[in-house]
Amino acid sequence: MAPYNLVTATVSLLAKSFTVFSYTGNPARCASVFCSANVNPIKYLTTQASGPPKMPLNGYLRYVIQQKPIMTSQNPEIKSVDIIRKIAQQWRVLSPEQKQPFQKAFLLEMERYKLDLKKYKSQLTPAQLQEQAMEKQMRLKKRKATRKKRELNSLGKPKRPRTAFNIFMSEHFQEARGATLQAKMKSLMEDWKNLSGHYKQVYTQLSEDDKIRYKNEMKSWEEHMLEIGRDDLIRTRSKKKKTAKTSKVKSQTKKAKPKATKATTVNKLKASSKIAQSSTKKT
Repeated sequence: MAPYNLVTATVSLLAKSFTVFSYTGNPARCASVFCSANVNPIKYLTTQASGPPKMPLNGYLRYVIQQKPIMTSQNPEIKSVDIIRKIAQQWRVLSPEQKQPFQKAFLLEMERYKLDLKKYKSQLTPAQLQEQAMEKQMRLKKRKATRKKRELNSLGKPKRPRTAFNIFMSEHFQEARGATLQAKMKSLMEDWKNLSGHYKQVYTQLSEDDKIRYKNEMKSWEEHMLEIGRDDLIRTRSKKKKTAKTSKVKSQTKKAKPKATKATTVNKLKASSKIAQSSTKKT
């Protein structure tokens, strides 16, 4: 690999940028990087005057933003996804010394961000701070819900059953009146209300069939989740049913065993005493 020339100890990517690595098919072979003032500086997330300061970009994202326009101009026929993959591959093979300017710029911006955030919070009232904390919790919950949904989709969780109106809407959405989505939904609601009971019964029956489909698929899916050790994804109802079944089996086994009554214990004591007396007489 060619040597890497550090421009200065305090490299700032806000004012300068670097040219692209020459990628020849082998990710381990990269050309050297030289400082170039002709390349346009990287645009970062700016802090709003009325809102909180924005988090700075990390070293990898700075490298991607700086290299993407150059890579696109050199390879116009390649898709943007493939370009990002190539840039990520280049980033992986970089040495710590080559990554240092990007990481150092991130650390400098992070220190500035912390100071700006502290200054911003000092100007807020306790009610505003509490409101921001609530908004942060809501964002975290939403992010957690989306991650869980993606995980369930990747594990093949069955889709929920559709209602009769949902089936009707999916069949007649293309021919619905109105140019916007709201207008189409409104017209579909009106058509559904004016639909005769005989036709509604057809969609109701389809909805009932879809419920049976969902029930059967969920049963097999939960059994599969039990096999792979994902008990946390099983519904609470099925867990309660299984615990109730296990408790019933335990109670039945306890009932099967005969309990020792007072009469049986007295008879056992009498028999043992008789055996002891006969043994003493023989001796």
